Amino acid sequence: MPKALVLNATYEPLCVVPARRAVVLVLGEKAELIRHDDRVLHSQFLTVPIPSVIRLREYVKVPRRRRVSPSRRAVFMRDDHTCQYCGQRAENIDHVIPRSKGGPHVWENVVASCRHCNGRKENRTPQEAGLRLRTKPAAPRPHTLIAALVGSVHPHWMEYLAG
Repeated sequence: MPKALVLNATYEPLCVVPARRAVVLVLGEKAELIRHDDRVLHSQFLTVPIPSVIRLREYVKVPRRRRVSPSRRAVFMRDDHTCQYCGQRAENIDHVIPRSKGGPHVWENVVASCRHCNGRKENRTPQEAGLRLRTKPAAPRPHTLIAALVGSVHPHWMEYLAG
């Protein structure tokens, strides 16, 4: 079953739900249909387009988001599958300050790296290995995180997740 991006009343991305849940929200007048696929769901009396983006009719106050630990998929997405040491295609994730030296598993200490740079760095800091980070690692924006957690991103979502 396809998925739908749920936007707050302010068009801020909130989450991704199964398309059936999105249809229920639209039919219950809790959300409005923003974008839909060419496919439809049929019932005995209705034909409803399958939503790809819906917007809640009322603003939902989002509690302060707790910090999410970095995942391999999310780190690759944040770093655009590019080694943060040499710019080649990344295959591994690397702790800038190795965990054996007290480096935490947090966004600011994890980067994508190619096999060569990861092997060259081994259990050392970039400075000790003669490497330099191309960009300073940071936690991704919530929009990027939504895309990373879901996996594939529907083309209709791009204008709402970019930013």
